[in-house]
Amino acid sequence: MNYRYLGKTGLKVSDLCLGTMTLGRETNEEDSFNILNRFIIEGGNFIDTADVYTQGSSEEIVGKWLQTQKRDDLVLATKVRFAMGDGPNDSGLSRKHLLTAVKNSLQRLQTDYIDLYQVHAWDPRTPLEETLSTLNELVKEGLVRYIGASNFKGWQLQKAIEVSRMNGWESFVSLQPQYNLLTRATEWELIDICENEGLGVIPWSPLRGGWLSGKFHRDLTHPPSDSRISLAEEKGWGESWSNYNNEFTWNVIDTLFEVSEDEQKTPAQVALNWLLQRPGVTAPIIGARTMEQLEINLGASGWSLKDEAMDKLNKVSELAVTYPYDQDAIEQRIRGRE
Repeated sequence: MNYRYLGKTGLKVSDLCLGTMTLGRETNEEDSFNILNRFIIEGGNFIDTADVYTQGSSEEIVGKWLQTQKRDDLVLATKVRFAMGDGPNDSGLSRKHLLTAVKNSLQRLQTDYIDLYQVHAWDPRTPLEETLSTLNELVKEGLVRYIGASNFKGWQLQKAIEVSRMNGWESFVSLQPQYNLLTRATEWELIDICENEGLGVIPWSPLRGGWLSGKFHRDLTHPPSDSRISLAEEKGWGESWSNYNNEFTWNVIDTLFEVSEDEQKTPAQVALNWLLQRPGVTAPIIGARTMEQLEINLGASGWSLKDEAMDKLNKVSELAVTYPYDQDAIEQRIRGRE
């Protein structure tokens, strides 16, 4: 596995990050340990979790496994924002909740520090200064090494960066957005901000809940029973069949299969490698319910798609752009006439 700097920091992380949302949910503790061990054996050092994953079970499993590892060899990321109880202060990004949440995450993870502490989403109720000043204190105290954001809009991310800059506080070093061949609106503002400000991009759902895994093809009339998509409609998840069963999706998947055959790689490996070659991306977050899924995903690192393959995938997955995001294309046409 290759290593990349996380944004403009001096922190090196593996170019695939292991997501642990399935641990303690679809994947039992023994299988979780095997998946974590395999990831490390293959050179991975970047692991992402969140306090809300199975209400703390994911962090607990990672914490137990961590006792068998050399802690300083790993880059451990977790997140905070969503409800961890029924109390009025059991969610959000207030000073009270952040201080309680980081203490509880450290206990579950059985570690003295968190390498990357990420706010899981924007909190419209809490003043940004309250959140960012508290995160700054956590870094100063040594409980957290770096801070990042997830699921922010462009203006929210830029505002947070400017508030930290004006106050001389620690600033976000990374963004964890949804980004994949079926979700490219991320490029319209967020990637530009990250490149301009030096933030590393850690895409979640790089296979869009399984749509890009190779399990789905145009002839299907319903999702496979063992897939995440089969539950998505019931659960109200964004990757549901009704949201993606359309011509755009099938055109992308058709091309994905075509490229995977040409490259002699699986569709999942091609989709992940496409992300690895996109501007600003540090490490896609790969999830795995089983060892077989992990092995497939690990095969996305260590090679590069040919330019022709990248062009095909870029073209078929390109979204229709409207004002003001069409200004770059207009500028290019103007320059072409000069």
